[in-house]
Amino acid sequence: MAHTIPLKTPLDDTGLLRRKTPASPVVTVPADASRYHHPRFVDAQPAPGGGTAFRFMAFTGREPQPEFPAAAYDDPAMTWELRDQLHDQYTAARVLWSQSRLRRQATPLLHHAASLWSAWLKARDELVDSFQQFWSTADGLWRAQMLRLTDAERAAAQAADAFDAVARQLAQAAADQVDVAGWDEALPLTTVAREIGYDASDWKVHHVDDYTAPYPQYRIVRNGVDHYGRATPLAASATQLIEEQRERLREVATLAGDTDPALRTLV
Repeated sequence: MAHTIPLKTPLDDTGLLRRKTPASPVVTVPADASRYHHPRFVDAQPAPGGGTAFRFMAFTGREPQPEFPAAAYDDPAMTWELRDQLHDQYTAARVLWSQSRLRRQATPLLHHAASLWSAWLKARDELVDSFQQFWSTADGLWRAQMLRLTDAERAAAQAADAFDAVARQLAQAAADQVDVAGWDEALPLTTVAREIGYDASDWKVHHVDDYTAPYPQYRIVRNGVDHYGRATPLAASATQLIEEQRERLREVATLAGDTDPALRTLV
């Protein structure tokens, strides 16, 4: 099966925008340049919106990254116009190849992420429910309810960490695709997920830098003082939720004059 890709922005040989020209008969790289065609190249035709649409046999993403053949630079038979057309062909090939590679890499990760995201939502809901149960818990039973809360906190933190581990791999795969194709030809992970049956629009998958950057990832206020910590995106959300709940319990303990260190500090 062949794939056709019209470049979103016609390119010149530097990779910059080329001014559109009036529609003309079928544009193909002349026969004397055919020896430099990409092995999966089929043909090239004028695109409806201007520029050129290149057609290739389907990429699997396992092929080597398409690269402009160096020999074409030194070939005296290759004019500037031929090299320009050939550059566009290889640019289109890289876009298709990068998108196929992302689909191949992301598909098993998305299947795994789907179950981990469901586990996180369940753990988060149980954490919220455990906290809300304090509204109907008698004073003498707060210790038992605190044990349930801390168990729910651990479960939520573990679920967040598990999802972040897969999200980091997805973020890296997406960044690698953009490195090859550029932002204009980025293939969203949500699109790949939808193709295999998932709605990932709410999944917390950030840019890869948010999983590796050495700066604080979250900020919390405890007893009126700012505290910073480092965590991956979903883990930071879990930490924020846990701290907000604990801060409320500390406030209640203070107002009630409770002297139990375990209840007052909740560390």
